[in-house]
Amino acid sequence: MITLCYAKGTAALAPHILLEDAGADYTARLVDFGAAEQQSADYLAINPKGRVPALITAEGTLTETPAILAYIAQIFPDANLAPGNRFSFAQAQAFNIYLAATVHVNHAHKQRGSRWTDDTDAQATLRDKVTANMTDCARIIEHHYLKGPWVMGPTYSMCDAYLFVITRWMKGDGVNLDDFPAISRHFSAMQERASVRKVMSMHM
Repeated sequence: MITLCYAKGTAALAPHILLEDAGADYTARLVDFGAAEQQSADYLAINPKGRVPALITAEGTLTETPAILAYIAQIFPDANLAPGNRFSFAQAQAFNIYLAATVHVNHAHKQRGSRWTDDTDAQATLRDKVTANMTDCARIIEHHYLKGPWVMGPTYSMCDAYLFVITRWMKGDGVNLDDFPAISRHFSAMQERASVRKVMSMHM
C-alpha cells in the first residue's frame, strides 16, 4: 500500500493527481499545516524536513516532488506517465526539476520569505519580486518547455500534473495568464481530466 502525505495548497497535489492517473491503490493522509502537524514528532519521523509531499512505500519513504512523480511513473509503467526514451525522460526530469528548484522557490518568496532572511524589509522586497519572477518563469515554460498540447508534446505525462499546480500558483501570484495562451490551454485541459476533478475537492 502507498500512502501520500499531503497538505492543501501545496505541490503534493501533483503526485496526488498522478496516483489517480496511474489507477494506484493508495491512501491519502492530510497533514494539517494550520495545526502545525508538519512539525509534530510523528510527521518529522516520516519527513525530517517537515514538508509535503511524502510518499510512504513498501521500499521506504520518498520526498521531493520530482522524485515522487518519477517513482509513480516507473512503478506503473502501463499508465505511460513518463517517456520511455532515455533522453526524453531526462528532458521530463529537467522540466520537473526546473519547477521545483526555480519556480517553486520564486513562489515561496511570497509567504515564506523568512526561510531566506529574518529582515522584514528584505522579506517585503522578496514579495515585491514574486509577480515579475513568476512571469519570467511563465515565459520560459511557454516558449521553451511546453511543447503542446501537453508538456512533452502529444502524450500526457507526469510533467503535466506538476505544471497544473504551478499554473494555479501563478494565478495567485499576479501572473497575467492571458499573455501565455499555451499555458492557459494546458490549464483548461487539465481541469477536464477525471483525475484532477476527483482530487481537487481534497485540496481546496
